Amino acid sequence: MVEIFDFLFGQYNDYSTTDITLEITAVIFGFLSVWFSKQNKIWVFPTGMISTSIFVYLLLKWELLGDMMINGYYFVMSIYGWYIWTRKVDETHVTPIAKTTLQEKKIAVFIFLATLLFVFIIYKSFDKWTSWMAYVDTITTAIFFVGMWLMAKRKIENWLFWILGDIISVPLYFYKGFTFTSFQYLGFTFIAIFGYLAWKKSLDKNPLTL
Repeated sequence: MVEIFDFLFGQYNDYSTTDITLEITAVIFGFLSVWFSKQNKIWVFPTGMISTSIFVYLLLKWELLGDMMINGYYFVMSIYGWYIWTRKVDETHVTPIAKTTLQEKKIAVFIFLATLLFVFIIYKSFDKWTSWMAYVDTITTAIFFVGMWLMAKRKIENWLFWILGDIISVPLYFYKGFTFTSFQYLGFTFIAIFGYLAWKKSLDKNPLTL
């Protein structure tokens, strides 16, 4: 049992109590945010903003630039998403769950490719393009950028990007030594699957309005 505990959490011996507390707090609010998203509740955004603001600080300290930019982007897009989700499309309805249009798919492809290029430039500029993790981090950053944009637009396909990115992030964060965050992404994977099913059910039931 001790060996298992050391394997999972031994790296935290070198972390300060403050950083451990902040990571756990960010994970808790991250779970709340994803859960509220599954429930199609506006609280996805304020809880997400708390989580991402903490992670921006921690990831900058840990020199994980791609992950830091993901969370900074999440924070900004949460403000945008908060507005979109509460914007009324008529007198009685706010922006509904919908499928991605062809034009939005083109924009999503652009966001993905532009993010790949941007993160690559950042890594090269700071001379951090030194391991295979940089490649994986760049790809997951692009996946999550698209996923967050689609979620802010209340598009059901956002869940597919979250699922893919979360699956990749589970072993990646564990390898990096951030066990709590790895567990977070494992939980995110299951919530994202159920989130997709819940949104699909809602969309199939009433495709035009909420």
